[in-house]
Amino acid sequence: MTSTKLWTKDFLIVSTANFFLYFTFYLLMATISVFAVDQFQATPSEAGLASSIFIIGILIARIFAGGLVDTVGQKKILYIGFIFTLLTNFLYFTIDSLMFLYLIRLLNGAALGIASTATGTIVASIIPKQRHGEGIGYYALSITLAAAVGPFLGMFIHQHADFSINFILCIILLGFSFICSFFLTVPKSEITKEQLEDLKGFKRSSFLEPRAIPIAIIAGFMGLGYASILSFINSYAIAIDVVDIASFFFIFYAVATLVSRPFVGRWFDTKGENFVMYPAFLLFAMAFLILSFADIQGYLILLAGIFVGLGYGTFLSSAQAIAVKESPKHRIGLATSTYYIFLDTGLGIGPFFLGFLIPVIGFKGLYISMAGLTLVGGCVYYFLHGKKASQHKESTMVSTEAR
Repeated sequence: MTSTKLWTKDFLIVSTANFFLYFTFYLLMATISVFAVDQFQATPSEAGLASSIFIIGILIARIFAGGLVDTVGQKKILYIGFIFTLLTNFLYFTIDSLMFLYLIRLLNGAALGIASTATGTIVASIIPKQRHGEGIGYYALSITLAAAVGPFLGMFIHQHADFSINFILCIILLGFSFICSFFLTVPKSEITKEQLEDLKGFKRSSFLEPRAIPIAIIAGFMGLGYASILSFINSYAIAIDVVDIASFFFIFYAVATLVSRPFVGRWFDTKGENFVMYPAFLLFAMAFLILSFADIQGYLILLAGIFVGLGYGTFLSSAQAIAVKESPKHRIGLATSTYYIFLDTGLGIGPFFLGFLIPVIGFKGLYISMAGLTLVGGCVYYFLHGKKASQHKESTMVSTEAR
């Protein structure tokens, strides 16, 4: 009989490894622009590029990593990703120019893209199938908590110690995770010769999983919306003079996600994905509307953080579970990378394109527009996946009753 146990040694190891990967990502993402200004007198746009070029590295790596995870092996790619990530973190100590900083950030992003694609694939393969929604939901908390703790600790270290302490901390945590990964047991992937051939070559299906693309497209919409928060929440807070309050936004976001995750995961598995996805779109849209009125009462920013956790946080884990659920077992790596390619694209291009909107419509108009975009995403979800999921659930209920 197949085990339904979720909290296994392997689940804890891969979740912890993923937490430290994303912890270093968010810690440096929030502080590297300050480093560029302090060390190389970079302009705001040059400093911003030091952050965003990291996302380009992740995207490039994910295009190839998904297929490699399925063909070369999950643990081998995880080891390669960790070694590459550690090496590129050591290179931060040798940076002597802004251009070299860009190069290291690009390589560091590619390294994290490889390692995180491997962890996402491994966790999908060790979670019992009937608990995918719940398991991936808990796993996704590693990213949520990293997004809350990483920037906070990074800025704290920068204010009270030499910036190199940030690099040292990243190396220590990544080294610890790498050592732990040796104790990870990954189920052997049973892949036929025909399936192996299907993964090879330079056709589109060798880099993207077609059955994961519909939900990945929606992830791109949501990533674009979240980029408006990640990139501009501090500028908005400065504009409306609520910086002290806004500094707690991501803490409220993380807590809301943490509290809701046990319920959301079980509902996904027992009641179906639509039961959690449609409310997620509505809650995320409400978060943007609440943000748009924060100029009236600053504490609304914290309320918006709660709604972002309930909406966007729920979407992230549930959409990844859908991508895995819809795809063949031997292409889980490609499904995972396909999902994150679209999500990261939305996060990556968002700041650039949305930055052109702000001078025209202002922050208030930006967040009202993002509420509309989120609702459009919900409608697109209905046509690309929600309708089919509803029909499948109805047919399953009918067949169960017939027995």
